[in-house]
Amino acid sequence: MEYENIIYEAEEGIGTLTLNRPKSVNAVNRLMMEELLHFWGQRQHDFDTRVIILTGAGEKSFCAGFDMKDATDPEGCAKGGISPEKIYRKQSRFSGILNLIRSCPQPIITAVHSYAMGAGLSFAMASDIRLSSDDAIFCAAYINIGLGGTDLGSSYLLWRLVAMGKTAELCYSGDRISVDEAHRIGLADHVYERKELLAQARALSLNLIYNKIPSACR
Repeated sequence: MEYENIIYEAEEGIGTLTLNRPKSVNAVNRLMMEELLHFWGQRQHDFDTRVIILTGAGEKSFCAGFDMKDATDPEGCAKGGISPEKIYRKQSRFSGILNLIRSCPQPIITAVHSYAMGAGLSFAMASDIRLSSDDAIFCAAYINIGLGGTDLGSSYLLWRLVAMGKTAELCYSGDRISVDEAHRIGLADHVYERKELLAQARALSLNLIYNKIPSACR
């Protein structure tokens, strides 16, 4: 499958997946969703890749969540009008990506810069290690557009990273979390200057490989 909205490069056992819609702040549209489902499905039996780095293209955002313009396109997924059923089906489809991420044999390092909103937060939560730039902002943005606070894996994944009370606060309020707060509560594992972020992600990947940490140990 040829990808239009994601880029994948592999070298020395390290795979780098880049969400590649920088003009749309790497928001997830229907095509990107299908590409990600295919990509993560392929990684389930990729025995040549030892570590995967997930990042976003451009300067503005790691991933700003769902592409709402695409979601409400009357000629696309909203044909015939938006309904709770259609929203549920789309969220369920997206959740399949998170299930595939969690079932991958490779350790996954997410390198977050700028905004990790909604679906972007979910990608970060589903990964094993979260590296952040010093300008990163996290938000369970689903609640801010009238969707439930338990969307896209947040109610399952977030309390495993931070305290239950903090999870409830973030999911119910939709507040933005600065990188300092994210690091304090355990959502961001390490914080670096933006220009160092990917180099640090690669250095960590090499460390995991050469310390011979089994790729299936997650």
